[in-house]
Amino acid sequence: MALEWVVLGYAAGAEAIMLLFLTMPGLDRLRKGLVVVTRNALKPMLSVVPFCLFLLMDIYWKYETTPSCEGHMCSPSEHLRHQKSVMKSQRNFMLITSALLLYWLLFCVTNMVMRIERMNEQIEKLKRSE
Repeated sequence: MALEWVVLGYAAGAEAIMLLFLTMPGLDRLRKGLVVVTRNALKPMLSVVPFCLFLLMDIYWKYETTPSCEGHMCSPSEHLRHQKSVMKSQRNFMLITSALLLYWLLFCVTNMVMRIERMNEQIEKLKRSE
């Protein structure tokens, strides 16, 4: 199961790097290439969404089937193990949330940059025709 979280972490990292490069000022010459690369990467990276939903269901299933450890029924080691499990679930939920949010932001920013480029081209055409 750890491999799934590593893959999701790398996907979220790649999304964050692409988003950073697209929004970084001063890269106007590289922006067209970055937009093309990002647009081509968006479709394969869409697989992050069902993957995150699967991992979210996995977290929910583990949460529902985990025996509760409350009161004096647990030993200190069992209580500590239960707390670690809850912390891991919370960390993994944050990773899922960040991967989905970064994908959505990357999609929106890419579309916005493409619209801006089209508008700039239209402005240049209008200036040339006048």
